[in-house]
Amino acid sequence: MIAFLQGNFVQVTPAKLIIDVNGVGYEVNISFHTYEAISKKDKGLLHTYLHITENSQVLFGFYEQQEKDLFLQLISVSGVGASTARMMLSGMLPEEIIRAIVNGEARKLEQIKGIGKKSAERLVLELKDKLAKMPTASGSHAGVGTFTQSSPHQDALQALVALGIQKSVAEKAIDKVIQSESVDISLESLIKLALKNC
Repeated sequence: MIAFLQGNFVQVTPAKLIIDVNGVGYEVNISFHTYEAISKKDKGLLHTYLHITENSQVLFGFYEQQEKDLFLQLISVSGVGASTARMMLSGMLPEEIIRAIVNGEARKLEQIKGIGKKSAERLVLELKDKLAKMPTASGSHAGVGTFTQSSPHQDALQALVALGIQKSVAEKAIDKVIQSESVDISLESLIKLALKNC
């Protein structure tokens, strides 16, 4: 099992990262939360989880150990796969997910794409006690500023498609957010709000 990777961040997008570890490039799936933390960095360490199925081997990376621990708890629940868990960690901060589950707020979880009423209730039922014991992150995380290097619209579209949302659906959701929000909306906010419209 690959517990972590440390190296140079060669290519970083809101959904994926290529990290060069001593000349070997690893493609790692990441959440928006992790993207937010590493988007301005050239190198660093990612806690990783290798998800193996009959048809594929996918590497997931996390900037914080807490996010990885929460991811592992989420996929332990029947009906919540790795892609859904990553979607959850992209739509809400780890602390927000923990708070919603511990407080029994299943309806908050239902706002995330891929989480229906039954899945939300199962998450609360199975993880409430476990997550109540989990230490929350010390806290601060840097906000993603407005990106000027490339179009936030394109970056957001790329991220939503990478998460498995149809391109046409993602485009409509992004356009809807852009029309209703400030012109200076951050990429992170654009993606999170678009997710709710998908």
